[in-house]
Amino acid sequence: MIRAAIITLALLTQGAMAQDAVTSGTGGVLRGLDKVNGQTVDVDIRNGETGQIFGLDVALGDCRFPVENPTGDAFAYLTIWETGKAQALFDGWMIASSPALNALDHARYDVWVIRCMTP
Repeated sequence: MIRAAIITLALLTQGAMAQDAVTSGTGGVLRGLDKVNGQTVDVDIRNGETGQIFGLDVALGDCRFPVENPTGDAFAYLTIWETGKAQALFDGWMIASSPALNALDHARYDVWVIRCMTP
């Protein structure tokens, strides 16, 4: 009985350790959409820097991607606020493959992650 419990525990912990390894890129490529006129723009922002997308300021804290598949997905920590305002509209991780999972909620603009910049 104890042997079965130990084997089960070992199998469960191996599954938790089997997560994909990720690494940080040098920055990220973000896409902005102006919903009023349909204009889109792609912006490169380096980690730790702030860029402007239409009427929004976007700070990129970090952009991470899977080590085994650099083009597979991107995870970016973003802080977004309207230019000239202090309160953040968005502060958290955004995932390139699932932008609606944790999205910016703004009446006019959309921002989402496209990919990380790799060295």
